[in-house]
Amino acid sequence: MSVLEMKVPSPGESITEVEIATWLVKDGDYVEKDQPIAEVDSDKATLELPAEESGVITLKAEEGDVVQVGQVVCLIDMDAAKPSGSAAPAAEAPKQEEAPKAAEPVKQEAPAQQPAAQPATAATQTYATGAPSPAAKKILDEKGMDAAQVSGSGRDGRITKSDAELAAVPALGGNPVTATGSRSTTTTKLSVLRRKIAQRLVSVKNETAMLTTFNEVDMSEIFRLRKLYKEEFAQRHGVGLGFMSFFTKAVTRALQMYPDVNASIDGDFKVNYDFCDISIAVSGPKGLMVPVLRNAENMSFASVEANIKDLATKVRDGKITVDEMTGGTFTITNGGTFGSMMSTPIINPPQSAILGMHNIIQRPVAVDGQVVIRPMMYVAMSYDHRIIDGKESVGFLVAVKEAIDNPVGILMNGDERKGLGL
Repeated sequence: MSVLEMKVPSPGESITEVEIATWLVKDGDYVEKDQPIAEVDSDKATLELPAEESGVITLKAEEGDVVQVGQVVCLIDMDAAKPSGSAAPAAEAPKQEEAPKAAEPVKQEAPAQQPAAQPATAATQTYATGAPSPAAKKILDEKGMDAAQVSGSGRDGRITKSDAELAAVPALGGNPVTATGSRSTTTTKLSVLRRKIAQRLVSVKNETAMLTTFNEVDMSEIFRLRKLYKEEFAQRHGVGLGFMSFFTKAVTRALQMYPDVNASIDGDFKVNYDFCDISIAVSGPKGLMVPVLRNAENMSFASVEANIKDLATKVRDGKITVDEMTGGTFTITNGGTFGSMMSTPIINPPQSAILGMHNIIQRPVAVDGQVVIRPMMYVAMSYDHRIIDGKESVGFLVAVKEAIDNPVGILMNGDERKGLGL
């Protein structure tokens, strides 16, 4: 019998272990070569594990197990013949199991509970007919309650203040002793990726001198350009003209003006980069990912939009690779897509700064002595104060603001059509 031992391949440099997130097949299934059989989580990405050969599979690890790179996770019997007609019984099996469940009289317990509830309502027959005290009467009147519905505990069945207060609680939809509604809890193990993200975020807060500076940008010109050229841009380049290309171009310009922002700390040394690899934060099913635009300083508006679209699609489909998320000299994150008005983004190590975009609000602003309504956005830049001083951080953010306020003059050399590649 020829049996293949499938081992965990290395997802990337420095990764020594992964977690079996999901088995896509069952023990004893027949699998085809290159068929995805499992999803594994590393501390950087979720990857699919394809079958190396065809045959019957035997699983050697459970979902949630952390396994080392190179460890055997399953066996494939390559001599096993592909079963014929096995698909139909497999499809029918769930139906046979579901039938009894569907037929279970889960609602039949309700009548058994009602007789127990009726004595409670019948308790009104034993309620005292005594008059309420003045304090109790005031409480009952305020709550709109009838004294006949309240059981008195005072002498001769007199309704006391505490009786009225106790009776008023259920009337307001609560109970002083017994809570109503679900009180269940669910405990779920964090994935390797989520645990790594948590570890990195805590280490950034503990190991950097993080500070945040704020500004606001006027989106009027970008709105005008998108409204005027969005259809022509899409027809010409096959992608939409979004906000991210403007901010990416503005950031790469500012990084070249303030090179210390485009740097990182390595022990006692500062490392400056003569290229701008921009990490773009993208929300995916497994958490926040930061794929990288390599040499974004040389990209056109269309190239930035096309690359971001491609990387975002890979993140949401779980197809992003470790190499596509490795590196990066500066990060842009857009909390505005979720409605955030202002935040203090956390640095993505080993980078030294991150720009946070937020939602766009029509606000009154003063322009040339007149109050006008403009689409405004708050922007925030968090930075490592160990290597970036206030002068550089504020200057950098002002440079971004200038480019967003005047994209034609600063990012397009005065020619908007040529700047957009039209």
